[in-house]
Amino acid sequence: MSGQPLPSGLGLPARSRVRPGKLWTAPAGAKRVRRFHIYRYDPDSGAGPRLDTYEVDVTACGPMVLDALINIKNEIDGTLTFRRSCREGVCGSCAMNINGIDWLACLMASAEIGGDIRIYPLPHMPVIKDLVPDLTHAIAQYRLIKPWLQSETPPPPDRERPQSVAERARLDGYWECILCFCCTGGCPSWWWNGDRYLGPAVLLQAYRWIVDSRDEATGERLDALNDPFRLFRCHTIMNCTRTCPKGLNPGRAIALIKMTLVKRRT
Repeated sequence: MSGQPLPSGLGLPARSRVRPGKLWTAPAGAKRVRRFHIYRYDPDSGAGPRLDTYEVDVTACGPMVLDALINIKNEIDGTLTFRRSCREGVCGSCAMNINGIDWLACLMASAEIGGDIRIYPLPHMPVIKDLVPDLTHAIAQYRLIKPWLQSETPPPPDRERPQSVAERARLDGYWECILCFCCTGGCPSWWWNGDRYLGPAVLLQAYRWIVDSRDEATGERLDALNDPFRLFRCHTIMNCTRTCPKGLNPGRAIALIKMTLVKRRT
């Protein structure tokens, strides 16, 4: 991946150039109205991005931001585009920037946000349409770390590969990553060097395999990461840890990879 450019697809225009869009007013008789300012961008239209405003009666939908988005799409504006699937914080599909925070829309309650709610796609990623980022580059970086068990030793014929309780516990805090890329979207180091720096989500996943006692490719994995850009462009800004909706600590995983590489040299 080192040296390869970002995908040449649809870039995310600077937010300072987002123009005001349409106002969709709440219907008569609405009981509790909240305003949602939502980033709209359709590259096929040839027009620049805009910020549409929707007045939503939040008593008519569920409590989460995702519920409001679904209400808007079903009842107000069917052209609004976003990703969603499980609605339980498991799939990572509905990752977006909500009032300046990269989070899962299905895990953020509208009532916890004061004032108007502003929703953008994950920052510094190409945009396919509206709130849908193009994850092609991020997934290619994930593929680079070979995120599967690598072992030349054949498994036992009658059971899975054994692992002690302590060995299994070393994976806690890493296997739970759902690849929503909230942390990557919030990482300034990835904004500046995303063509070569792998970013916190991918590096956390890399550490998950490095510490797996069943994996026999630890040396090769570390060699692949021992690069001035792939790993060491992390400047411990720690946005990644602050914005993980699963409560994980990608910054710690990156630091542990660095420590492991240092121990190999001594």
